[in-house]
Amino acid sequence: IPGFKTLLPAAQIVAQVQKVGCVICGQTDTMVPADKKIYALRDASGTVPSIPLITASILSKKLAESLDALILDVKFGCAAFMQTKADARKLAKAMVALGNECGTNTRAILTDMNTPLGRAAGNWLEVKESVAVLVSRAAVPAAAPKSAGETPALRCDDLRSLVLGSAAHLLVQTRKSKSLAAARKLAEACLDSGAPRQKWDAMIVAQGADLKAFNHKLALDSTAKFVGELKSDKAGFISKCDARIIGEVIRDLGGGRLTKDSQINYDVGADKIAKPGEHVEKSGTLCRVHAADSAQAKTAIARLKTALEISAKRPAKIPLVVEVIQ
Repeated sequence: IPGFKTLLPAAQIVAQVQKVGCVICGQTDTMVPADKKIYALRDASGTVPSIPLITASILSKKLAESLDALILDVKFGCAAFMQTKADARKLAKAMVALGNECGTNTRAILTDMNTPLGRAAGNWLEVKESVAVLVSRAAVPAAAPKSAGETPALRCDDLRSLVLGSAAHLLVQTRKSKSLAAARKLAEACLDSGAPRQKWDAMIVAQGADLKAFNHKLALDSTAKFVGELKSDKAGFISKCDARIIGEVIRDLGGGRLTKDSQINYDVGADKIAKPGEHVEKSGTLCRVHAADSAQAKTAIARLKTALEISAKRPAKIPLVVEVIQ
């Protein structure tokens, strides 16, 4: 985001929350420095997977905010830290128990991360998709195309659903709604009103972003130097979309770090990703690759072929949220 800053003085963080209502900030040498040092010790001592230490690390920051309620999205699957649902449940229960014991109304949802959330992967592409979810559906033409990956406001349904579900839980937890069904309707009405996008704009401007430049960048089809497509070699239904392989490809394109000193290319990634259960035609687009050059894109496309599988029959639908811990 052009001009956006995350390393903010504590006074600015407080003032922005009071004025705008939200902030995105990162760890500094003077803000929660102990957590960074403790994590380094966990890494060196081989205790990163320790559930008590994960719980302490996550909740120490959340509870310091004096929240009325907290909803935690605990992911499991091939692209998650917790590979199995059982391990994710143990972590969720530990965090919910401690959060409630500390006086914060806490819940956790267990969500599947074997498949990517949304249709985009990569730093800027995920920001772009997230902003698309904030666009009122009423603002999208009814006749908009519905093929895989097109019109993000209409097609990133799993991302939108997770946002609405999380908001619904918080509305119930803070007693602003009596039931999850009623709360979800309230959240959906708010999301479709356009107010969340206005709040987003206010937040990024407060943190130094150039809104005109940001909106110009949003309007671009791609900010990467090269865009390639992975095409289907047959017709059928998407039966697998491996989030771990996709994540590793994005990392190797430059979208993540292999070492602490690696330079991140924020423009690389993949979008228009076909999702399990969707039908694709032969030569249909399975995803697009945004890369620094054609050679990188070619390598990424070859690897992404192994992430997406096509079958003759539509696979059974796997729910995104599999359990709620409270």
